[in-house]
Amino acid sequence: MNIIHTARYATIIAFFLISCGGPGDGADATGTFEADEVIVSAEGSGRLLSVKIKEGQSYKAGEVVGIIDTTQLYLRRRQTQYSIQSVLARMPDMRVQLATIEEQLKVARKEKARVENLLKSGAVSQKQMDDMTSQVDVLQRQYDALQSSLQTTNRTLQSETLPLKAQLAQIEDQLAKSRVTNPVDGTVLVQYTLENEVVNPGKALYKIANLANVTLRAYVSGGQLSTIKLGQSVTVRVDSGTDTYKNYTGTISWIADKAEFTPKTIQTKDERANLVYAIKISVPNDGLLKLGMYGEVLFK
Repeated sequence: MNIIHTARYATIIAFFLISCGGPGDGADATGTFEADEVIVSAEGSGRLLSVKIKEGQSYKAGEVVGIIDTTQLYLRRRQTQYSIQSVLARMPDMRVQLATIEEQLKVARKEKARVENLLKSGAVSQKQMDDMTSQVDVLQRQYDALQSSLQTTNRTLQSETLPLKAQLAQIEDQLAKSRVTNPVDGTVLVQYTLENEVVNPGKALYKIANLANVTLRAYVSGGQLSTIKLGQSVTVRVDSGTDTYKNYTGTISWIADKAEFTPKTIQTKDERANLVYAIKISVPNDGLLKLGMYGEVLFK
């Protein structure tokens, strides 16, 4: 039997003891306080260089509470950046390589225009004009071919950088995950690791829960279901000295849609007939309510 089930059985048994009279006589239900606990685990691997977390301390969501060694990741990032630079350095400068043939084409076009004027005056033959036109066409084809070749080369080299850029993005993500960021506002319940320990992805670092609002998990009988509803305000009380209580105002936030046998481990026919429904009551915490503490509920 695990701890969670043990606590739940104890809560159910306490409900029936109270319903039969005793210290909690007069309460409509009883249960224990709990909270949504989050276990924060490492997402990176390496030595834990610093740990800011301490049990009992409160932290804000998004706060960096630890750093994992990133030396190897930093070196891999620099290596990948150098590889990208090396590929890009092989890219030809299209403007420079096209400049020579572009100048030749410009001169040939001027000469063609001059020959055209001379042809009109009969100073040159048609063959000279045809030769000049053919020269311009050849230079234009050479220009277009060189431009296409250079563009293909550049696209090929750009494609070679894509896997490297993807690797760089992966490394950047790993670097970001080397910073342990607290996910929720809350108080550290348990610290599992210490500074200078070596951690791996999935290694639990600490457990945290928001204790500003806690939940009383209680149990009611089938006959009480008709007297409660979601959002209903109820009175929650806890022991505060001998024969005295401290009262809180809570809100019913959840009602189970299925009944449970009580307790589950009892298999006799008579005891299986006893059914209860779990409910959750949200209670603002002034700091005095502790997880695992028993509380009583008054519906009216």
